[in-house]
Amino acid sequence: MGIQKAIILAAGYGTRFLPMTKAMPKEMLPVVDKPVIQYVVEDAVAGGIKDIVIVTSAQKRSIEDHFDYSFELESVLSQGGKEDQLKQIREIADLATFIYIRQRTRGTLGAFRSGYEAIGNEPFLGLWGDDFFIASPTRAQQLLAAYDKYKAPILGAFETEDPKHSHLYGFVDGKEVEPGLVRVERIVEKPGPENVPSKYAIVSGFVLTPEVMSYGEKVKPAANGEFLYTDAIAELLKDDKPVYALKIQNGTYYDCGNKLDYIKTNIELALANEQMGDALKEYLSALKFSK
Repeated sequence: MGIQKAIILAAGYGTRFLPMTKAMPKEMLPVVDKPVIQYVVEDAVAGGIKDIVIVTSAQKRSIEDHFDYSFELESVLSQGGKEDQLKQIREIADLATFIYIRQRTRGTLGAFRSGYEAIGNEPFLGLWGDDFFIASPTRAQQLLAAYDKYKAPILGAFETEDPKHSHLYGFVDGKEVEPGLVRVERIVEKPGPENVPSKYAIVSGFVLTPEVMSYGEKVKPAANGEFLYTDAIAELLKDDKPVYALKIQNGTYYDCGNKLDYIKTNIELALANEQMGDALKEYLSALKFSK
């Protein structure tokens, strides 16, 4: 039996989206016709995940409500004969078994630690709640297949030479052991354009193991008080433990953690939508832009 549990981090304040995230979780911002976090959950489920722990914080109750049954709404839809919409909202609640835990310690490693209490001593799929891939096979399927083969931590990556990404993501350096798969020798968090060690940027989507969590106990907080999962990975690398970075194939990465990329994501996926794609393309073509 493969990995069947995932932890999704969704406890951040979403400060880059203020003021609209003052009361709404950024993970619940809509992308075309469903919230960002639903894309993340559907990705995990497509990989065979059955149990999902969502690490949250105050004012994130709407995430729980979204993945719960809404009997009043179901009744309204049923009485109105809206069977397609009724089926659609029931399927959301049936995607997986959901567990919600408040984050207790700052930073990404702190969040994973909070969720890990509900996982037990097992490897798990780790995801952010505000970014996703559209890929075939799905991101989760690719990551879990790599774990099944190598039985070691797997870090999801995409290939980039865009200088702005060097301030947003961690990057890895290492030797390619097969096309698109690198055995990691070092990981550098947000290195800046002058210090990027490779083209592989580490983004959301990991298989983390009990060993990672154990080594995480050695991690000290950064200057801002946060405990970072990349520091736990660095501790493994010090002991020459195997860690791999997998370039997600046949897909596109969508980062909804900032306003511009969020808008771009909506436009791209709306253009691909059968119901509105053609009309949106016509509208965009008719727009006149002034310098």
